[in-house]
Amino acid sequence: MKKRILTIVCLLTALCVLSSCSISESVFGPLYTYLMAKLQTGETETEEAAPVKAGSSFFDKVQQPDNSSDENDAPEQTAVPEPSPAPVLPDTVTISREQYEKYQKFDKVIELMEYAEAYFYQEVDETALLDGAAQGLMSGLDDPYSFYYNPEDFEKLWEDDEGEYAGIGIQITSNYLTQICTISRVFDNGPSKEAGVQKGDILYKVEDLFVTANNVQDAVDIMRGTPGTDVTVTFLRDGQEMTYVLTRAQIQVNQIESMMLDDGIGYIALYEFSGKCASEFAAHMEKLAEQDLKGLIIDLRDNPGGWVDDACSIGDLFLDKGDLCYLVYNDGSEEHCYRTKNGKYDLKLTLLVNESSASSSEILTGALRDRADAVVVGVKTYGKGIVQSVLPVGNDGSGCQITIAQYFTPNGTAVHKIGITPDVIAELPEGDNGMYTFGDLADPQLQKALEVMKQQLDGTWVRPEITEETAEEAPAA
Repeated sequence: MKKRILTIVCLLTALCVLSSCSISESVFGPLYTYLMAKLQTGETETEEAAPVKAGSSFFDKVQQPDNSSDENDAPEQTAVPEPSPAPVLPDTVTISREQYEKYQKFDKVIELMEYAEAYFYQEVDETALLDGAAQGLMSGLDDPYSFYYNPEDFEKLWEDDEGEYAGIGIQITSNYLTQICTISRVFDNGPSKEAGVQKGDILYKVEDLFVTANNVQDAVDIMRGTPGTDVTVTFLRDGQEMTYVLTRAQIQVNQIESMMLDDGIGYIALYEFSGKCASEFAAHMEKLAEQDLKGLIIDLRDNPGGWVDDACSIGDLFLDKGDLCYLVYNDGSEEHCYRTKNGKYDLKLTLLVNESSASSSEILTGALRDRADAVVVGVKTYGKGIVQSVLPVGNDGSGCQITIAQYFTPNGTAVHKIGITPDVIAELPEGDNGMYTFGDLADPQLQKALEVMKQQLDGTWVRPEITEETAEEAPAA
C-alpha cells in the first residue's frame, strides 16, 4: 500500500511540473496532502475505493465521514434510516489559470473596498460600493448609451416601457454635446400641461439639482414619486426662468394618435417605440384604412426611438420581405436579423422628422425611404446609428444597457453621428417652438408634409436628385 501511495504522489508531482503549475495551485493539492497523511500514519487499507457517484467530486468523497463498518457490527436496518451528515464544503476552490488571471485584474477594486471598509469614517454599504464599481466599469466604455442599472432602476426601465408612471407628465430630450435637456412633449391631463409648460422649454432645475444631460436621470428620479406629493421644477423659456410647484400624478402615456387630414390622406403620430406601440399602430391603421386611405403621413418628430423589434413590426405593415436595417459588429461581421415579410398596405408614404427623431425612428425612416419610396420631410434627424442590448446582470435584479453594433439602412447608408437628411427641408420659423395640437394645420412642417403627399398622389412629385454637394459620404463601419 505504501508503495502504491508513493507512486501516486510521484505521478501527481510530475504531472504538475509538466503542466507548469505548483502543487498548491493544482487540483491535486488536497489529494497530495491526503495521500501523504495516509503514508505517514501507516494506514494500509486494502478495500477497493467506493465508486464516485455522477456529479460528486474529490472533496465530497474525502471529507465525508466513513460510514462503512463490519457486517457483524452493522445495526439492524430501520424503516427510516438516519440521514447522512451534510457534506462539508472545502475552504478552497480550484479554478483554471485563465480564470485566475482574469480575477487578478480586479485586485485593485478589492483593495479599494478593503480600504473603504477599514478606514472610511462611516459605516460602509458594501452593496452601494459594488453598484458604484459596476457603474464606473460601464462608464469606462466612454459611451453615453452604455450603462449599469441597479435593481431599482432596472425595474423602473420596464415600468417606463409600459407607458404608465407617477410624475409630472413631460418627455425630455437630452443633447450630450450641449448638455441641454429640452422638453419634447407635454402629456395631456398631466401637471406640467395644466401649469403651462410647453414643448421646447428647457429643463433647468429640479429642486436643488441643476439639470444636465449627464444627470438627467437623477432629475427624473426626483420628479417621479407618490401621486399627490409636490416637486419644485424650474424651466427656461427665451432665457427667462419659470418655476412651478407641481403635484405629482399618475401619467398615462399615449404612444400613438391618428386622424384623417384630407380625402384619402391619413395622419398618424408615433411618439416612442415602446410598450404596445406596434399593436396599437396596427389598430390605428385598420381604422384609417376603413376611410378609403390612399396616402399616409407618419410623424416621427421628437420620437427618441426605443425597441428595434417594434420598428420592425411597424415597417412590416408597409414592406415586403427584406431588411429593415442590418447590423455591423466590432469585428466587421454583418447580421441581417431585422427583416420584414408582409407588406400589408400599399400606400404613398411621407415621413415627418426633426432633430430629435433618433434611433428606431431613423431605422424606420431609412427603411421606408430605401424600400417603399417614402418621402422624408422636415429637418436632419439626430444621428443615433447604433443599437443597444438590455441584459440582466447577476441574480439580484440588476441589469445593463450596452451598445452592441452600428446599424445601416437597407441600401447601406450610415446614420451614426450623421443623421438622415430629408428629401424636403421644412424648418420651423424662428421663435416657433412647435407647440401645436395634434393635427393642427397651422403647423408649418405638417403643412409641408401634406403638400408633398398631395403631389405624390397626383403624380407631380419628383424626388430631388442627389448631387456631390448634397450627398453626405458615409464613413466605413
